Amino acid sequence: MHAKLLEILVCPLCKSTLTYHKAGQELICKADRLAYPIQDDIPVMLAEEARKLTPEEIEKM
Repeated sequence: MHAKLLEILVCPLCKSTLTYHKAGQELICKADRLAYPIQDDIPVMLAEEARKLTPEEIEKM
C-alpha cells in the first residue's frame, strides 16, 4: 500500500483515518470497527464489502 494513498483515504462512513493491516490485506477503521479489503492492490471502499471486526481484533491492532 502506497503511503501517499493511505494518507488520503478515509472511511466512507465516518471519514476517520484508516490503518493498513498488511497481514490481512485490509484497511481498518477502528471507529466503525470495519475492515475494508484490498484486492489486487486496490482498496475496496464499499461499506457493504467491509468486514465487521470483533472487539478482540480491535484490541490486537
